Amino acid sequence: MSISDRPLTRDATEALERLGSLALRDHSMESVLQTVADLVKQVLPGEIEASISLLVNDKATTTVYTGKLALDLDESQYGRGHGPCLHAAATGELVEIHDARIEDRWPDYARAAWERGSGSSLSVPLPIQEQMAGALNIYAREVHGFGEEARSAAVRFAPYAAVAVSNMHAYESARHMAENLQVALESRAVIDQAKGILMERHKLTADQAFQAMAAVSMRRNRKVRDIAETLVRTGEFHPDGPLAG
Repeated sequence: MSISDRPLTRDATEALERLGSLALRDHSMESVLQTVADLVKQVLPGEIEASISLLVNDKATTTVYTGKLALDLDESQYGRGHGPCLHAAATGELVEIHDARIEDRWPDYARAAWERGSGSSLSVPLPIQEQMAGALNIYAREVHGFGEEARSAAVRFAPYAAVAVSNMHAYESARHMAENLQVALESRAVIDQAKGILMERHKLTADQAFQAMAAVSMRRNRKVRDIAETLVRTGEFHPDGPLAG
């Protein structure tokens, strides 16, 4: 039986159900991930802290965390450029440090982790999409802090976090695109209004009217939209010279 197939405790099952019922439209990506981290801390046994690291274009950041220990140990790895959470995010491999006192893969980091109060840790990869990866990081204060139930729960939480990141990234990208489209449509509308005023006032073609605004825009180092809004709002327009008509 694989880790992900092992039965979960009732608390973990209920936590996953709660996570699966979140409505993305009501949350930011950070709030979804904070919920994941908080639920992991709530249902896993022992004294732990959790965080979620995102690796975007090889730059790592801690998006959410449940306590200062998790943030400090994440940032300790970022400063060194290596460590379990970075390895999990970059390779897609689950990484466990059983005993920080004798860890030999990242001995400098492990010493720092032990000195700061973490005896063991578990980093579960979050396969998200191209140019973005992540890890769910769980830090225990004692050595050998993760039994089979804890590993199973952590592995089952990770896909929910990965889906949340992917969905929220897509949702926020779409929302950003829609906002940009709305701005573009509004800009086009006011520019068309301003062109109409110049065409009527100076008997210009549509292209001549736009070129006149573009010339003023360049001379004043202002956006064409700003020039158009001023013209529509106040009627003022001061070209460099006579307009072609």
